[in-house]
Amino acid sequence: MKFIKKIFRFIFKIALWFFIISIGLTLIYRFIPVPVTPLMVIRLWEQAWDEKKDVRLYKDWVSINNISKHMPQAVYAAEDQKFLEHNGFDWKAMEEAWEKNKKGKRIKGASTISQQTAKNVFLWPSRNLVRKGLEAYFTFLIELIWSKERIMEVYLNVIEMGPGIYGIEAASQTFYNRPASKLTRQQAAMIAAVLPNPIRWSPAKPTGYIRGRQSWILRQMNNLAPIGFGS
Repeated sequence: MKFIKKIFRFIFKIALWFFIISIGLTLIYRFIPVPVTPLMVIRLWEQAWDEKKDVRLYKDWVSINNISKHMPQAVYAAEDQKFLEHNGFDWKAMEEAWEKNKKGKRIKGASTISQQTAKNVFLWPSRNLVRKGLEAYFTFLIELIWSKERIMEVYLNVIEMGPGIYGIEAASQTFYNRPASKLTRQQAAMIAAVLPNPIRWSPAKPTGYIRGRQSWILRQMNNLAPIGFGS
C-alpha cells in the first residue's frame, strides 16, 4: 500500500507542476514575445545533422500593429474563417474531416488558428493521441487567457514560413525585401497560400497550384468582413 501511495503522490506532483508551469507560461506569453518554440529547436537539430543544409534560424518578433492588415486577413481567409466565432475548436469542420477521412478522402486539416498556435508554441510535431490531447489542453488555455488579437499576433510571429524562417517579419524580409507592415494584399495571400507546407512550397517560386490558392484566398479576403487586426 505504501508503494502505491508513493506512486500516486509522485503522479500528483508531476501533474501539479505541469499545470503550474503550463498556466504560468501561458500567462507570461500573454504579454511577452515567445523566444523559441519546440519546432525551432527540432529544425535546428535536423539542420545540424544534415550536411546538405545550413544551420539557420531567422525570426524577428513584431507587434500586430506593425503587421500589414492584409496578413491577418489572408490567414483568416485561408486557414480559419470562423476564428472570431469559435472558442478554439471548429467542431463542424472536425466532424466533416472525420467523416471524409473515414471514406479515405485526402482533405485539408480541420485545425483552427488557435490550435495551430497552441501546437507551435508549446508542443512538438506529431499525430499521436497524447500530443493531440495536449494540443486541446493548450488551445483551451490560450483561448481562456489570451485575446483573439493576441492569438493572431503570436501565430503570425512563430509559424514556420520556410526553411529556418519563422514569423511574418522574417518571411516578408526574405521573400519581398520589405517589412511586414508594408505587405500588399497579393503578397499576404501568397504567403498564406504556402503555409500548409512551407518547406515544400515558397512564395519566391510559386507553382501553378499555389497561384491558384492565392487567387482563391484573395477572393475570400474580399468576401469576408475585415478581421480588424494589423496596421
